[in-house]
This record gives sequence, structure tokens and C-alpha cells, in this order.
Amino acid sequence: MILIVDSGATKADWIALDDEGNKLFVTKTLGLSPEVLTKEIIRERLTNNFELYKHRKEVTQLFFYGAGCGTERMRKFLGDIFKDYFSNARIKVKEDTYAAIYATVEPDQQAIVCILGTGSNCSYWDGKELFQKVTSLGYILMDDCSGNYFGRQLLRDYYYHKIPERLASKFSDEYDLDEDSIKNSLYKEPNPNTYLATFARFLIQNKDEEYSQVLIRKGMQLFIDNAISQYEQAKEVPIHFIGSIAYYLQDELQQAFKDNGLNLGKVLRRPIDGLVDYHKSILFEE
Repeated sequence: MILIVDSGATKADWIALDDEGNKLFVTKTLGLSPEVLTKEIIRERLTNNFELYKHRKEVTQLFFYGAGCGTERMRKFLGDIFKDYFSNARIKVKEDTYAAIYATVEPDQQAIVCILGTGSNCSYWDGKELFQKVTSLGYILMDDCSGNYFGRQLLRDYYYHKIPERLASKFSDEYDLDEDSIKNSLYKEPNPNTYLATFARFLIQNKDEEYSQVLIRKGMQLFIDNAISQYEQAKEVPIHFIGSIAYYLQDELQQAFKDNGLNLGKVLRRPIDGLVDYHKSILFEE
């Protein structure tokens, strides 16, 4: 059995194939980012999934692409957990950018590939190799234009009384904005980045409001200036996106690219289907 996994910080998509490439089952877990989760929590999330627990001994290959897997230390940390859990499997752990590349880029094509979901990142693919000019320092310092970025801005603006009163009232009706609840979720509970990203749904649902449009434009321009513009090829190659923020804000993204003279390529919510096709092509080609 072959497992192919795309894991963001919030959730992970798993697809199991048999040795001929036929789909056996599809399942989901919570995200498995090694940057913010302990070994115990990751193992618990695996065990709580019936399909994975039931078939763990049958897995012979695991291809895992995940948020938080950008360093060798994090890849080894997660890989060791998988080796223990899927004891008969050969394990490959890569950062989620590779999943985005395999799902969006044509063979030998040059492109800039971005992720805008719970977190954000941006890489250049020269057709064969991946290059990153910016090393991410995580959601507190970076992750411009991501779900947790917008969530953070919404909470700040709410407490600084910068959200228009009508919209602020609607915001407080939909979320628990008690200060103790917020502090507990941010500083005592796991996955504070995922918690912040939950507030981005409000921004998307109310994206036509003037306040929302200003916030969205600011976030996108920061991402363009700080991430995309690092690459001298930025105006010469297509720029592809993966992630819910990019997917649900495609119109705003298209306008931001037009304003900056950039070429928007594919925008996908999740890369898992393209990822499976990629692995089928290399594992089962005749």
C-alpha cells in the first residue's frame, strides 16, 4: 500500500493506492506540522484515524508533503515518528512546496510557486530544482497574506477599534472574542497559527466590505513585495498558487497581479489530486 499525503497546518489529505495505482481509500486528519506539534500529539492524530490505524502495517511507501518540513531537523523529527508508526514503510518527507510544484507546474516549466493557506511561502522552480531566497521564521514574524496573518490583523483591529462598528458587531456575533479565550488559545493551546487562521473565514465572507478590501490589498502587496519580488524572474514566469486564501480571493489576487505587472498562473485550493497523478506517473509508468 502506498500513502500520499498533503498536510497543511490545519488539515491533511491522505490517499492510499494499491501496488497497481488503484485508489483504496481517501481520508483526512488534522494537520501534522512538526514546528508546532509534539511527537505525542502527532501520533495521537494518526491513531485517531481509523483507516490509518487499521492499515498501518500494510503501508510499504509513504510520501508526505507538509507545512513545517522546510528544514532537515523537522523532516527527520516527523520521519522518525512515521517510521515507528508505519513500521514496514519506506518514508519520504518533503516540505509542502514540492506538493504545490508537482500539482501545478508542467514538466520542465519554470515558475514561481506560492502557498497561501494557514501559512504562506514562495519558491522558484527552474524546471528541475527548487530555490528559496527567504527562510521563513514562522507565523509570528512572517507568513504575510496567510490565514493566520489576516486573523491576527482582524483581532488587532477589533481590539484597537479600527473595524467599522457594524462589521465589528457582526464579527463579535460570529466568534468568541473574549480576551481570556483569545489568550488561552494563543498562548496555552496547540496550533495557535491554526487558531488565528479560523478568523480569516470572516474576511472572506465579508470581502466586499471596504474595510476588508483594504486589509486584503495590504496583505497581498506585502506578500508580493517581501516574497515574490525577491526573484528576478518574477515578471517573466507564471506564478502559481495553492491554498484556501488564494483560492477564495482569486479576484483580488488577479487585480493585485495586474497592478504589479505579474502573471497569475494556476490557483488550486488543494494539491492532492495533482500530487497523486504525479506519483502515478513516476511509480507506474510503463
